[in-house]
Amino acid sequence: MSLASRLPRRWGYPLALAASCVAVLAPAGCGGGDVSNPQGTGTGKLSFAYFQRCIQPILLAQLPRLDGSGGSNTCASSGCHNSVTGTGGALRIDPNATVIDLNDAGNTPDVIRASAMYRNFYSAQGVTVSDAPTQSRLFQKPLLLNVLHGGGLIFPNQQDPNAQLISYWISHPAPAGQDEFSAASNNLFTPADPMTGVCNTQ
Repeated sequence: MSLASRLPRRWGYPLALAASCVAVLAPAGCGGGDVSNPQGTGTGKLSFAYFQRCIQPILLAQLPRLDGSGGSNTCASSGCHNSVTGTGGALRIDPNATVIDLNDAGNTPDVIRASAMYRNFYSAQGVTVSDAPTQSRLFQKPLLLNVLHGGGLIFPNQQDPNAQLISYWISHPAPAGQDEFSAASNNLFTPADPMTGVCNTQ
C-alpha cells in the first residue's frame, strides 16, 4: 500500500501534490520539489545578530519571480516557508517575529532563545553547513545550484546582493567554542554594532 493511499481522506491528493503550491493559490510557486534538507554539519555557530539584521529581511522581502511569469512573493508566505502554512522543506519562518534589541542587557541568551526570531534563526541555521555556502540548502535552493526548489529560481546568480548576504553569513561562523551570540560576530557589521551597523558582505 502506498503512502498516498494511507493518507487521511480529507487530504484529498497524494502527498507529492499536496506538498507543492498550485500557481493559482501561490503565485510565486513555492513548496514541492526537493523537500529534504541535510542537517547542518559545520562546527561553528552562525551569528544570531547577523541573521536578524541581514537574513530575516530577505525572507520577508517581496522577491520577483524569475521564471518570466511576473509577480512576486515572500519566502515566508503561506504555501512557501511560513511556519504555520508552509509546504516548502525544512525551513520554517514566522513572518511576525519581532526584532530583539541586542543592546538591551535584559535580552539574555535564554530570553532570545524563547523568541520567534530565534526559532526563525534556528530553522535557517538548520539548512546550512557552517562555512560552506555552496553545500547549504539556504544558499543552494534559491540559486538552483544542483538542487530542486519548488519556488524556482529566486536569485539570478551568486552576485545577487541577497545571495551575497546569505553566503557571507554562512561563511563567517563564530570562533571555535563560542556561541551564536559571540561579541566577535559584531565584526560582521560596519560599524561593529548589531543594531545599527551595515551588513558586511566581504
